[in-house]
Amino acid sequence: MIPRVHLSLLAVGRALALLLLLAGTPAFSASRGVSVLWENPGATGRVQVDRGSLVAAAPVLAPDGRFTLPAGQPGRLDLTVESNQPPGGLPTLVTVATAPRGFAFRLSDVTSEFPVYLPDDHLLITTTGDTRTYGEIVASLRAKPTRTALQQVAAAPEASFATAAAVTRSRSAHTWLGFSRDMRLFRIDERLETFQPKRAGYDVRLPEMPAQPATFAIECGRGWGAGDDIRRRLDDGSLPILHGQIDDGPMRYELTLFTTPERSPLTAATLRGTDYLVADAHGHGHMFTAAQAEEEKRRADTELNPSEEVVLHGRITAVNRGETPHYAFFRTVVPALATPVSPKLPAWTFDPARGFGAFADSGRVFAVSRLDGAPLPAEEISLLLAPGQSATLDFLVPHQPVSPARALALAGESFDTRLAEAGAFWRAKLASAASWQLPEPRIQEMVRAGLLHLDLITYGREPHEPLLPAIGLYTAIGSESAPIIQFMDSMGWSATAARAIDFFLEKQHPDGFMQNFNGYMLETGAVLWTMGEHYRYTRDDAWLRRVHPRLTLAWRYLRDWRRRNLQPELRGDGYGLLDGKTADPNDPYRSYMLNGYAYLGLSRTAEMLRQAAPAEAAECQAEADALKRDLRDSFAAGLARSPVVPLGDGTWARAAAPWTGYRGPVMLHADGGSWFTHGTNTARDALLGPLNLVFQEVISPEEPMAGELLATQAALMLRDGVAFSQPYYSRHPWVHLQRGETKAFLQAWYGSLAALADRETYTFNEHFFPASDHKTHEEAWFLMQTRWMLYLEANDTLRLLAGVPRAWLRPGGAIAVERAASYFGPLSFRVEAAADGRSLRATIDCPGDRRPRRIVLRVPHPDGHRPAGVTGGSYDAATESMVLDAFTGHAEVSLRY
Repeated sequence: MIPRVHLSLLAVGRALALLLLLAGTPAFSASRGVSVLWENPGATGRVQVDRGSLVAAAPVLAPDGRFTLPAGQPGRLDLTVESNQPPGGLPTLVTVATAPRGFAFRLSDVTSEFPVYLPDDHLLITTTGDTRTYGEIVASLRAKPTRTALQQVAAAPEASFATAAAVTRSRSAHTWLGFSRDMRLFRIDERLETFQPKRAGYDVRLPEMPAQPATFAIECGRGWGAGDDIRRRLDDGSLPILHGQIDDGPMRYELTLFTTPERSPLTAATLRGTDYLVADAHGHGHMFTAAQAEEEKRRADTELNPSEEVVLHGRITAVNRGETPHYAFFRTVVPALATPVSPKLPAWTFDPARGFGAFADSGRVFAVSRLDGAPLPAEEISLLLAPGQSATLDFLVPHQPVSPARALALAGESFDTRLAEAGAFWRAKLASAASWQLPEPRIQEMVRAGLLHLDLITYGREPHEPLLPAIGLYTAIGSESAPIIQFMDSMGWSATAARAIDFFLEKQHPDGFMQNFNGYMLETGAVLWTMGEHYRYTRDDAWLRRVHPRLTLAWRYLRDWRRRNLQPELRGDGYGLLDGKTADPNDPYRSYMLNGYAYLGLSRTAEMLRQAAPAEAAECQAEADALKRDLRDSFAAGLARSPVVPLGDGTWARAAAPWTGYRGPVMLHADGGSWFTHGTNTARDALLGPLNLVFQEVISPEEPMAGELLATQAALMLRDGVAFSQPYYSRHPWVHLQRGETKAFLQAWYGSLAALADRETYTFNEHFFPASDHKTHEEAWFLMQTRWMLYLEANDTLRLLAGVPRAWLRPGGAIAVERAASYFGPLSFRVEAAADGRSLRATIDCPGDRRPRRIVLRVPHPDGHRPAGVTGGSYDAATESMVLDAFTGHAEVSLRY
């Protein structure tokens, strides 16, 4: 209870506050003195203050803010600035336009204890009362033991999965089971307890239970206790056949789940698939033109009522591992609540004579169950098992309930035969692709599982129709499906990749625009880039002739979009740049990511058409070059207006905005706004931000601007080298790899896969927070990063093992790639360390007419040793690489330690 006297004081306080509010409060005002010190004399420029005013300056500025410092003395500009912003409000910004590049800073950021130091610009910003010279301040900063985030990575031991797993979250995920091309799937929960039939990304709603997603449960053991012991693993570590192990005291339950067609054998020849347009309609975020929507309706009835179902096969074997008899408990498949607040379940029956579970009203059978080969005698049973004795429950669940007659046919299926069939089907898929041998078993399995995860949800009718490269629950997106298609190409699945590209071409609008998902406007450029990558891999001129008209429509759409933005008032801040929504946030700005993809698409299109249509190629290249110039001009001008940020070692750097018209990362609110989205305030800056321009070939990885972007991102937007929320949207691992910064690359590579992928089944989540799973966009970027760490093209040079961990070449370690596709044609290589660690041998084969002129093979010794002798090339100690000039298509290399 609040005492009466306190209540009276509260009332008085409220009254006074109201009087002050009605009377108005004085505007906030505070003055600060700051000094800009240049290492060299004679600086010139112009000062501008936003959200405040310049009270005084020494030397005195011209009326327009211009200054020229004396040439014969140290450069120092003293400013007294009055801020009209209260603490926590929009910052007062001071911008200094000077050659060769300008800078800006927040007035409130300047202190003498931590002065702003821009070493590349040879200048400092401190408080006016700081009497130290430029040299004295720099010396004091360099004497401190602090480091930037990237310096800390460079000084630390190389990352590994174990070190990454120790500092990252461990995410589990549902397991999706199905088979290629067909959108009918089953989603299995992490506890191996409930499962749901799905059509691509959509839940299935049955006539018998229309008020909730169709959900079923299977139980073994005694149920939920104070603890549990559940393990999951894929068959062979990689196939879409799920194994589980549940220990309940001395009883162990071993579970296997997989899918096949209802009657047909599961083979490549019998695969039918789902029409791409109908599958598209069942992906979240899909977009149709009116004509596409009408066509999908026409096809849907046939596709949604196929002649046979997809069937989930399950087996649970209970084994008594104890020394005395113990009971085993089974409850076979029953309808289950989708959520704790789902509606009441429909009535169902169990037929012990046939082992059928059926809905009471319709009579349709949703499950067939057998115990040790005979019909299960009851829905729920307990069995006393002697030590070493086992009991096996088999169950079959059609994707849609079936008639009793069809259920009888299912009851005769052999679990073992169907399991062998499913295993053979998936192994044949792997055998048709390039083969990688990696010395880290987890990564080896993740690569194989990843390729099959991509294939599992690539939907379409076999054998020749377009394929929808879905990304988990969502339909295909030109940007997010790009790594899926490109990894398929790199693994030798060029026909599959071409059919996946056809999806986007079939859905292209009559004016050339490509838009398939949730209002995204970057897909046209991203698809053109993927088409260019496909042509680099295949040099398929027949394919190019077929798609040429679509290419022309698309790049001219981008040209016309750009021309609408050639507005004089946008000079230096968005001139000639495309405007539109880039991703989920509704940010209709001239973003760098959107325009970078447009440039990349135009550039690749010109490259593809250079021989087939030289005049058109020249026109397209001119548009690409003009867009690149305007992009670089706007970016450089925006960077000069963006406030600097501290990097951790006493130095500061300019941090860029994700689009034109804003100053600095939006997460720092230099121009206000609410930017938190998708579980982080860094999303727009780190995931959709300007570092994409390096990946998109607008900025070279070696340029100072690229280094600045990496440094500021590491300082502001990464934790342990990994971006927040949806890390595979960030391109910093690729940039580090291009720059030869292997430690930084590996920290990001290991950290992302350890935190985002299920560590047992290798399924990737979309985000660090609970959202969608089986997110193949994230998985495909992991796969592409792994491909780049093994082989990476750069002009006429092929870089091998540019990003592999040192531990992979410890004694006896071997890395091999066979039958991979590259820009230079088919590629195979093998690098193997001797068992005693005293030598290393490598063979490289890339024999085609497109072979590289130069090979750079990085061979990092696990202990950092340098070779005593080499053959087959020259050794570059700085990069720990063998350099092979004038490569003839085959090479053999050896190193002795």
